[in-house]
Amino acid sequence: MNYWNHIYQHFSPIAFSLFGINVHWYGIMYVLALLSALYTAKWIVKKDQLPISQSELDNYFIWVEIGVILGARLGYIIFYDPHTSFYFTHPWQIFNPFMDGKFVGISGMSYHGAVIGFLIGSYLYVKKYKVNFWSLLDIVAIAVPLGYTFGRIGNFLNQRLIGRVTSEPWGIYIDGTLRYPSQLFEAFLEGILIFIILFLYRKHKKFDGELIILYGILYGIARFIAEFYRQPDIQLGFICCGWMTMGQALSIIMVVISAIFYIWKSKSIKN
Repeated sequence: MNYWNHIYQHFSPIAFSLFGINVHWYGIMYVLALLSALYTAKWIVKKDQLPISQSELDNYFIWVEIGVILGARLGYIIFYDPHTSFYFTHPWQIFNPFMDGKFVGISGMSYHGAVIGFLIGSYLYVKKYKVNFWSLLDIVAIAVPLGYTFGRIGNFLNQRLIGRVTSEPWGIYIDGTLRYPSQLFEAFLEGILIFIILFLYRKHKKFDGELIILYGILYGIARFIAEFYRQPDIQLGFICCGWMTMGQALSIIMVVISAIFYIWKSKSIKN
């Protein structure tokens, strides 16, 4: 257990350097997240014999990935970054990976912003290629959680989004303070657990779109719970009631909107 407690002292967030540029474990995990989501989608399509080709999935993947990256970055700037006005008056800095002439990469991504970007990218793709919007999103609902798992493991390896202080013997020391490994809690709750639930339920869905709507509800609940173990963003702290974080507030909104869509879709099927 002592090795686990001090695990961050045994490895670096930097996996290797290439031509003087540091490649972080988080970057590697992000690539694995994208690839695992894509190939999980392809596997589901083939396994369930869904009416969409592999080439269509590849094309769709490009559209939504652009939406996810733009949405995640802009979402962070709007929801979490204290310098929002600076970025809106200096938009070229939003994706600038250099600081003072040194490559530092791009940090600061919002999951909820990524969801908005994903939905916009999906809508534009469907409008152009005339495919079933809801059935397409149901494939995504199963594919995304596994990819998300790699993303949270990347946060853990990169020593970001750290947990709250704990006295549990299985905590991890960060700067001399024992903390929850909250990133791994999120990887399990928001990734693996949701994948298992939706994968097992997929053959029982009552209407197209049910899986993606259930994903919104399940993710919102899982994230709300996980936030109790995650250190609030230092620039925001608790935003309401002395305990609620921005992540929890956004997750509540996500659950409510998803529940409204579930009721609406259920009624439309009955009618």
